[in-house]
Amino acid sequence: MNKNSRIYVAGHRGMVGSAILRHLAAGGYENIITRSHGELDLLNQPFVNAFFERERPDVVFLAAARVGGIMANMTNQAAFLYENLQIQNNVMWAAAKNGTKKFIFLGSSCIYPRDCPQPIKEEYFLTAPFEPTNEGYAIAKIAGMKLCGYLASDGVWDGVTVIPCNLYGPGDNFDLENSHVMAALVRRFADAVDSGAHSVTCWGTGAPRREFLHVNDLARGIFMLLSENPFGSEPVNIGYGDDVTIKELAYIIAKKSGFAGEIVWDATKPDGMERKLMDATRARQIGFVPEIGLEKGVESLIAEYRKSTNVRGKR
Repeated sequence: MNKNSRIYVAGHRGMVGSAILRHLAAGGYENIITRSHGELDLLNQPFVNAFFERERPDVVFLAAARVGGIMANMTNQAAFLYENLQIQNNVMWAAAKNGTKKFIFLGSSCIYPRDCPQPIKEEYFLTAPFEPTNEGYAIAKIAGMKLCGYLASDGVWDGVTVIPCNLYGPGDNFDLENSHVMAALVRRFADAVDSGAHSVTCWGTGAPRREFLHVNDLARGIFMLLSENPFGSEPVNIGYGDDVTIKELAYIIAKKSGFAGEIVWDATKPDGMERKLMDATRARQIGFVPEIGLEKGVESLIAEYRKSTNVRGKR
């Protein structure tokens, strides 16, 4: 990829896509192609085909997807499977037919089995059953990873699937029905402080362990992989390298947001996988080391949420 490459970022308004855009801008790349959902519905195959025939990007970052937290996944399995399959198939096939030579697919740690050795190596996928709460999303992501890899094996492009751990950062979704755990907890505790609430109820037992990576670190890791990829079309985990329990995370967020009340755990709600810690050996081999620590990252996400609520309040 050079400074004159035509680069399409699918999902540029999302958390990952916007981080990729920031990194491209910082690197001096100017020939960037973006389309909002209103301008291009990636579920519509004829529209996607026409777009690629017209624009013919050299490089594609596929960060567009239907995503959500545990409740959204549990209650919309069919939609998560169908929509993500459609987006992936439409974009990849049109890109392959119209000269794209480098393709970066954003996978998910949900592809890994519910019960597998920790930390999780790339070769563990498809070795045991999925976590049932996000099975539809996981199946779609595996299909995308395979299609990207098959097209690479066929010599169509230099394609790689990046598998990040739990992400957070600018552009995160704070909707309680659709957000991931970090953003949901930030909203709960920040709102509790603002309303003067004496307690906050969190889902599950708090016992599961999760690994969190700031999205700016992910973007940096992706571009390091583009510069040096000794793994061919094999998937590459990009993780922080350490994990915390959800309960520990809640106490960090409570402290950073200024909440001093009671934290209540609703054990009737699902926990999801017991642990998801990525083995990031491949990413470390190309020199990737996260720069943003968890506590600093939590502080920045709280500030991001407060900024977003202030903006909404002034409208």
